[in-house]
Formats: sequence, C-alpha cells, structure tokens
Amino acid sequence: MRKAITHLKKSDPVLAAIIQRVGPYVMEYREPAFETLVRSIVYQQLSGKVAAVILGRLEAALPDGNINPSAILNLASEKMRALGLSTAKTSYIRDLAERTQSGQIVFERISERTDEEVIEHLTQVKGIGVWTAHMFLMFALQRPNVLPTGDLGVRAAIRKAYALAELPTPKEVTVIAERWHPYCSVAAWYLWRSLDGPAEI
Repeated sequence: MRKAITHLKKSDPVLAAIIQRVGPYVMEYREPAFETLVRSIVYQQLSGKVAAVILGRLEAALPDGNINPSAILNLASEKMRALGLSTAKTSYIRDLAERTQSGQIVFERISERTDEEVIEHLTQVKGIGVWTAHMFLMFALQRPNVLPTGDLGVRAAIRKAYALAELPTPKEVTVIAERWHPYCSVAAWYLWRSLDGPAEI
C-alpha cells in the first residue's frame, strides 16, 4: 500500500494534500459473497443509519440471521416489504437470490473474473448497476484500480478539492483520474474520507 500512496502523492499534489490531512489508508473489506450484494441493495439511496436498521430486521427475520438465497426465497415478498424494504428492492433481492440459486451468478469463482467481467456478470441482476458493481469490486474483491465515475461522493469531493464551479461529469472524472492509475480505488477512498467517509456497501 505504501507504493500506492507514494504514487498518488507524486502524481497529484491536490490528492497529496488530502492524503496528508486524512492520514493512514484503512479500507474495511467485506466477503465477495451473496450477503454483501444484498447489503449493497439495501443501502442504495438510503442513509447508513436507516439502511442498517432495515438490514438488521432482514437478518432477524431469517433463520440464524443468515442471508442466503434459499432463506430469502422462503421469505414472502410481503414480509420483506413489512421490514422496510421497498417493492423495488424486494424485487431486486429476490432476483439476485433466484439467479444465485440457479447458478447464473456464481460467487465462488467471481474473483477469477476481470473487473469488466465482474461488472457484466453482476449487472444482469435487476437493481444492480455499474455503481454497485464498482463498490463490490473495491470493497469485496479488493481490486486496486476501480474508478467509480458515477459516485456522487467522489464527484463532490473532486469538485471541492479541485475548486471546480460544478460537479464534474463522469467523463471529467476519468480525465482527472488519469494520473491516479493503477490505484484509483485508493484515490477514491481518500476522496470519500475528505468529505465524511467512504460509501457503504
């Protein structure tokens, strides 16, 4: 990790200042598993506190608190909605469970795929877009060079740090980030921390 920090500091003085201010890089990883993607869906477009409550209810409604495809599919959609999940998120989680149970989504071998293949593999699930796939690559598969160009937090941090008049577009983020390769994941983490913390997945 020292190599990544050194590279980012040398290649971008703006990021170097953020790294100096934020301090040590401490990424909290999750297992590249079904449960992690369910968590990502629950957390979409919600505050961390609200999402954590709903996730806790979901765990409590399942045998032994174990979030797995079979347990999800044995839980009625109406019950899932009663836990606080929207109709859309209930549908997304059940679609993920069905695809995982049928073998369309295979978590056991997902680490063997390239970043692009992982994105293609996961986005076949309803409700899982490129942003969620990016978070899975970064926080579960520990890929070092993921640039979440559509992430609002990253864009807001770039706007603030680089004193831009408006939020940068994903294309503009890509241009700014050219100097960060091959450690875009590390750069993104520092950008999140420069605001109020990394994204939840």
